[in-house]
Amino acid sequence: MKDNQAQRNAAAFKLPAGDADFILSDSMRGLRFQLEYAKAEELLRAWGIRSTVVVFGSARVTPGDKTAAPVAGAPLPRSAHWYDEARRFARIVSERGGALTPLDGVRDNVIATGGGPGIMEAANRGAYDAGAPSIGFNIALPLEQEPNAYSTPDLTFQFHYFAMRKMHFAMRAAALVAFPGGFGTFAELFEILNLVQTRKMPRVPVICFDSRYWKRAVNFDLLVEEGMISPDERDLFGFCDDAEAAWDALIAGGLRAPPSQPHNPTK
Repeated sequence: MKDNQAQRNAAAFKLPAGDADFILSDSMRGLRFQLEYAKAEELLRAWGIRSTVVVFGSARVTPGDKTAAPVAGAPLPRSAHWYDEARRFARIVSERGGALTPLDGVRDNVIATGGGPGIMEAANRGAYDAGAPSIGFNIALPLEQEPNAYSTPDLTFQFHYFAMRKMHFAMRAAALVAFPGGFGTFAELFEILNLVQTRKMPRVPVICFDSRYWKRAVNFDLLVEEGMISPDERDLFGFCDDAEAAWDALIAGGLRAPPSQPHNPTK
């Protein structure tokens, strides 16, 4: 009887689900895209997460020694102040917004970040301080991004596709707070603003944290003056300079928080 080892060893004979070369081939890109959607969606549903408060900001901000207050007209330094405020803000949201205790099996206003260091770590850490779950939507990069140690392990995801990561950020977002950041922060902020502007998603409160930074980084008034956006579209977002004020602005902007949620004032 002829030996069939060659057939058994052939790539064609492998079950498709166990064939890494096949799954990672160009023709299966759509399937991989679907898997990135389905895996995160399944776990988010298992945790009963109905809505999130998304926090963006630079990975390059670090905790530690606080810098002195910036001199008027001088460039704003990367400051531990931003880290501290992001941490304090996320704790406030987690304590008051519905993330701590599921109501009727669902959690609302769960902190969601990009999962990495800097502002992302600070926000996940604030939720951790409150004892609440938080989400880390990490992205696989050529220079590998390590997940920070404060996002909930069951809710710490890794994506290959930026587009699917953006989709998960937007799908449950009840609010967005953008702390100072660079290209990545700008991309995510303007993505959400564009979705709201074009009515591809419901209007949600959007806050740019640290008005001095954002007004220097982007001339929003020029966009209105040149007719690139309307005055009404300029009002799709606001500015805040304090964690407590940011929470108040989200509530004023329509964020819903359960009145029965325990409130432990943060310092």
